Amino acid sequence: MIHARVRLIFLSAVLAYPFWLAMMAFHELGHVIGALTTGGTVTSVSIPLLGFSRTDVWPSPWPRVEVWSGPILGALLPLALAFGLRRRRVGSFAVAFAGWCLIANGAYIGVGWIYHAGDAGDLLRLGTPRWVMIAFGVTCVGGGLYLWHRLGRERAELPGVGGG
Repeated sequence: MIHARVRLIFLSAVLAYPFWLAMMAFHELGHVIGALTTGGTVTSVSIPLLGFSRTDVWPSPWPRVEVWSGPILGALLPLALAFGLRRRRVGSFAVAFAGWCLIANGAYIGVGWIYHAGDAGDLLRLGTPRWVMIAFGVTCVGGGLYLWHRLGRERAELPGVGGG
């Protein structure tokens, strides 16, 4: 049992950085989809190896839709991917990643309004009520933690982590 926990902690540490980069890619893809579907023009997308990602859109005819699309699709696209892969060998990794994306995007918006940081700051400037941002954060973080909790039952599927 102790060895399984140590392996799980090690695996989590190894996956943290790739999960971070992939989460930022999905988040920025959400902004790109939001911009393109509302008639905006994406001028640049940056996903640095260190730091925070960014998508620049000009003009952005519907900026609230474009800004919300990052965290919403950044959470829902990985969730859809995990749902589609749930019966495959990589299903547990996809669920763990979807949980990470839900938690990261939820915390970013749900707490970001305090610091007026990034998308949360943009959403405040665009008139989004704080309670909406908090509700989004609580929903996403709760959903991500739920997915991670359910992984405990499926842990045996992870190569090198199971009980045997």
